[in-house]
Amino acid sequence: MNRSSSVGHASRRAFTLIELLLVLAILATLAAVVVPKFANRSEQARITATQTDIFQLETALDAFEVDCGRYPSEQEGLEALVEMPADVQGWRGPYLKKGSPKDAWGEAYIYRQPGRFNTTGFDLFSKGPNKQEGDDDDLVNWSKDQ
Repeated sequence: MNRSSSVGHASRRAFTLIELLLVLAILATLAAVVVPKFANRSEQARITATQTDIFQLETALDAFEVDCGRYPSEQEGLEALVEMPADVQGWRGPYLKKGSPKDAWGEAYIYRQPGRFNTTGFDLFSKGPNKQEGDDDDLVNWSKDQ
């Protein structure tokens, strides 16, 4: 049996310009939908990492308070969690593995003691993605409803 006669003659056909433009339009639409979602994911990951850092810093500050009977002063700052301040009794640190913690945008956390919002404790926050203090994207250790 002759193969060429049973298969027939295959015709070569190229993509038309319209078909190529249609494929490019579909790819551009998909990219316009998918890329922002991935970009938002990285920003959300930074926010989550910073919220986790604030929680861990709160835990370290509470351990300092249990050991020393007080929170670090605002002047001592978060460095008191790494190096023992001069006038403190009962320090059992370091409470952090590294000093000068920074948020996910490379900015230092802001520590205030006594707190303006947590008046019996401390305020601890990051200025957030826009690096501006006092607006809605700040990540804080107090309820923003106060």
